[in-house]
Amino acid sequence: MSTLSEMLAEHTDLPGTAVDHLQRVVGEWQILADISFADLLLWVPVDHPGSRAVTSSDTATVVCVAQCRPTTAPTVIPSDTVGAVVGETEHPQVAECLRTASIVRGGGRLPDDQGPPHDAVPVRVDGRVVAVLTRDSAPVSGRPPSLLEAAYRDCAHHLSDMIAEGSFPSPSEKTDVNSSPRVGDGFIRLDTAGMVTYASPNAVSAYHRMGLTADLPGHDLAASTRSLVTDPFDAEEIAATIGAAVTSAGGRRMEVDARGATVLLRTVPLRPAGTSVGALVLVRDVTEVKRRDRALLSKDATIREIHHRVKNNLQTVAALLRLQARRTDNDEAKVALSESVRRVTSIALVHDVLSTSVDEVVDLDEVVDRLVPVMVDIGSLSADVTVGREGSLGVFPAERATPLVMVLTELVQNSLEHGFDPGARGRVTIESRRSSRMLEVTVRDDGRGVSDDFDASASDRLGLQIVSTLVTVELGGTISVAAGPDGGTAAELRVPLGRREPRG
Repeated sequence: MSTLSEMLAEHTDLPGTAVDHLQRVVGEWQILADISFADLLLWVPVDHPGSRAVTSSDTATVVCVAQCRPTTAPTVIPSDTVGAVVGETEHPQVAECLRTASIVRGGGRLPDDQGPPHDAVPVRVDGRVVAVLTRDSAPVSGRPPSLLEAAYRDCAHHLSDMIAEGSFPSPSEKTDVNSSPRVGDGFIRLDTAGMVTYASPNAVSAYHRMGLTADLPGHDLAASTRSLVTDPFDAEEIAATIGAAVTSAGGRRMEVDARGATVLLRTVPLRPAGTSVGALVLVRDVTEVKRRDRALLSKDATIREIHHRVKNNLQTVAALLRLQARRTDNDEAKVALSESVRRVTSIALVHDVLSTSVDEVVDLDEVVDRLVPVMVDIGSLSADVTVGREGSLGVFPAERATPLVMVLTELVQNSLEHGFDPGARGRVTIESRRSSRMLEVTVRDDGRGVSDDFDASASDRLGLQIVSTLVTVELGGTISVAAGPDGGTAAELRVPLGRREPRG
């Protein structure tokens, strides 16, 4: 099955901010599916222009890019809908939602407090509707809803409003679908004063395991949790975090350790239209899971130590090459050794970043910002040149980050060494633009430039030959080097972010 990023890259041209928000929505929407007792589908207009809001003149053709089923109710969409392209006649609620930019309820439904079987919710980013989230649920029976169902649907109503406003999920809160508590693990509803209005049986059991003897409903959750934690500092911090969920817009995840039990808490503020209506708290007893995790942590530490040792070995190699360059009288050999030092150092920096994280991804902005001073220091420059970065390169998988970092270092070093006359002053800029489909990077300098007939692929420079090979074979992208429109040289790199077909 294609991932969300691949689907967006194939069917849309949304900007990076919209892609990031949709990724957060999909990362968090299991909560909405569970408390709505509904299947969720995410629809985006095909070939969305990305630079303007959806209007009535836009096409009604939409594609489903993600799907989520509830764990609290049977699914009503058993088939896989991802990839389906439909028009207005097949899904009129989606088309109407795009036109009106507001929540659309299905026709002939029961009252809202009973939960509409079908509705469409606009997904906003920076005030623009970029997608539509649909909820499909089984018809509600005529019996009165239970306390659990009423609490769930009340929270679902507020979360839908927040998605339509663009305030949920918050970009400040990190999505972690693997460790975050789910609705079925334990559910607590708080009012605007932080008092528990409803607690599911699993939530009550988790608190009883931590030593609580009283009932949760009708009590202050922050005070009840504080009384269970023996460490005074931790107790006050946890109580403050729970209290902040109903007084501010910040939600957090935390662990509560009490009497040998470990419970995960996640607070989700409910603030439709910027006004607090309380919060929901998800609770998960992870006592046994934590015991198993301690064994896995030792393995993660081993992996990080391996990256650390690889980095140290590469730095040793770079130091030996640097020492050899200083003892060499041949200028050509000295330049070649210095270039090797720079290449080894760039690879070492990637391993250094991996040694501080358990994720096999690399923040390219961090690596490039750390690498730029190294390149300026290693390069033998007779000109006064500064190097800067504009835009965000984003996060890349480790296996693709290493060749990309090497390409960028080669392009920057090429500008530093060959783009300026002795004694000249100038600047080299790394400009990046990232969308759902492509990362575009331009390494631009304001030096003397290249000739109009310059062909990077036919150049005999080792650096440009390395760049060409890495871009086409390892990254599946394209590279061009030409004179800039305002003078100087511009090297333009385009790397696809979706599914990459192997070359060769």
